[in-house]
Amino acid sequence: MTDSAASSSSSAVSPATRYLRVLSIAGSDSGGGAGIQADLKTMLALGCHGMTAITALTAQNTLGVRAVHPVPVAHLIEEMDAVAQDIGVDAVKTGMLPSAEAVLAVAQALDRYQWSHLVLDPVMVSTSGHRLMNDSTATVLVRELFPRASLITPNLDEAEALLGHRICDASALEPAAHELLALGARAVLLKGGHLPGEEVVDLLLARDGTQLRLSSPRIASRNTHGTGCTLSAAVACGLAGGLPLAQAVSEARAFIVQAIRSGAGVQVGQGHGPLNHGLRLLPSA
Repeated sequence: MTDSAASSSSSAVSPATRYLRVLSIAGSDSGGGAGIQADLKTMLALGCHGMTAITALTAQNTLGVRAVHPVPVAHLIEEMDAVAQDIGVDAVKTGMLPSAEAVLAVAQALDRYQWSHLVLDPVMVSTSGHRLMNDSTATVLVRELFPRASLITPNLDEAEALLGHRICDASALEPAAHELLALGARAVLLKGGHLPGEEVVDLLLARDGTQLRLSSPRIASRNTHGTGCTLSAAVACGLAGGLPLAQAVSEARAFIVQAIRSGAGVQVGQGHGPLNHGLRLLPSA
């Protein structure tokens, strides 16, 4: 490229023009269906610039998790610092945090850089049943990150583990959501997809009085690996774009439903395949 061409190309981009910047602090899924990989696909589909701070390397596929290798916490801190000090962050989502030390590192980064939007997906057990967080780490997660999060997004199994009791039907979602708020969360999206029935019901409840019941017909599909990662990433994209929490949640859930529906008939692997993250591409705001 000539100097004049380079100058022309450079001047064509306004310094004020940038992408919405969303950071995923989560584990890597070698099968591509969940974790960092699902988050980046979601952010691309929703027109955001996705960035990562990888907390753990997993060896997994659609049949399950074979091995987990936590990233050293010192390196996790370097990842977060590198992104924050150069590119900047409009919203953060967390997924798998394999140790109490990793949780504390994230809490310190949130305070250090004053990141205003955190969507916390308390990843405790994989779709295949592999335990990804021990009880002591969960205790630190609740203490350090629940009060700092804009939203927590537990599924039924995670909520039951956090609260220590069963959630048996849709009528129990609201009392359970209030209990989760009492643990320090500012807002909770309690996902009822693991409840039986032809309708899937999720409940958003916030300390400011916001309440939203979201329901849809159950879609027959085994391709649901990574739905929690995808949903929390999609909410973070909405918050990065300035949407109110209820709207960000509603639009993220609509994206998830479409992604599950459009990927239901596709086979990826022999087990729980991913949803279709590429169902639509949107221009960046």
